[in-house]
Amino acid sequence: MKQPKYYILNFLKGMGMGAADIVPGVSGGTIALITGIYETLLDSIKSFDLEALKLLGRFKIAEFWKHINGSFLLALFAGIFTSIFTLSKLITFLMDNHPIPLWSFFCGLIIISSLLILRDIKQWKAGVILAIPIGALLAFWVTSLQPVHSPEALYYTFVAGAIAICAMILPGISGSFLLLILGKYEAILNAVNQKDFLTLGLFAAGCAIGIMSFSRLISWFLKHHHAKTIALLSGFMLGSINKIWPWKKVISYRLTSSGDQKPFITENLWPHHYLTETGHESMFYIALLAFLFGIILVIGLERTAYYFKTK
Repeated sequence: MKQPKYYILNFLKGMGMGAADIVPGVSGGTIALITGIYETLLDSIKSFDLEALKLLGRFKIAEFWKHINGSFLLALFAGIFTSIFTLSKLITFLMDNHPIPLWSFFCGLIIISSLLILRDIKQWKAGVILAIPIGALLAFWVTSLQPVHSPEALYYTFVAGAIAICAMILPGISGSFLLLILGKYEAILNAVNQKDFLTLGLFAAGCAIGIMSFSRLISWFLKHHHAKTIALLSGFMLGSINKIWPWKKVISYRLTSSGDQKPFITENLWPHHYLTETGHESMFYIALLAFLFGIILVIGLERTAYYFKTK
């Protein structure tokens, strides 16, 4: 029987994942990896299998709950939804009014996290070392993709859901960003607002298939090629900095369903070029403090988690 502090800690980790998921370009999977619950989360998602369906069909609720690690998932998702509903306004306010410190904070958080997870690697072979730049280049390429015009066919909604949900367990890339690339971001938002249950149902079905399949794939790689997979994920996190780089020049805008203009295509700038290119102050020293705060927060979270483990 797990102690209450175990579930409280997982609830707080879920809140961290939820806060990250609110920000386009940051993945809840990054927080799961940072806080040491990544593989537990994958195993719990994988447990929704034929055996789980059989237990549920026989109304063996207690055995079903244990099989899917239900208490862990309940604490985690309670934290995720609590964070989404309580922090969404704050995160949105910071994105709209103080984007440079916010993105700098996440840069610090992701960079230190990508380095810390490498400590799990015991043997540094050529393949492991090579996996880091491969992951970084792959993430850089994905985050540099321009949004496409998506087909109107219903099957594409299913496909978009299957791809976008992978961001939940893939550190470095957010689901909202993948939907934007696939050209389905506004369509899904409109479906929610208009209560288009056919579109939402297809999207949800795609999400279910995608997360079940992808969690098994990542879990297999972690089990059979742990060091290379960790190195690849670390590189992926480093490469994703391309998306959340604080100093950007907006090339073009997109119109949201509510009629607001949002940045659509952007170009990264060096801090000392930012004032010349945009006419705005780079806020470099404030950004540096936010960057350092992100680093200190991750180290503090790791020490706290270690303290709870040893008590």
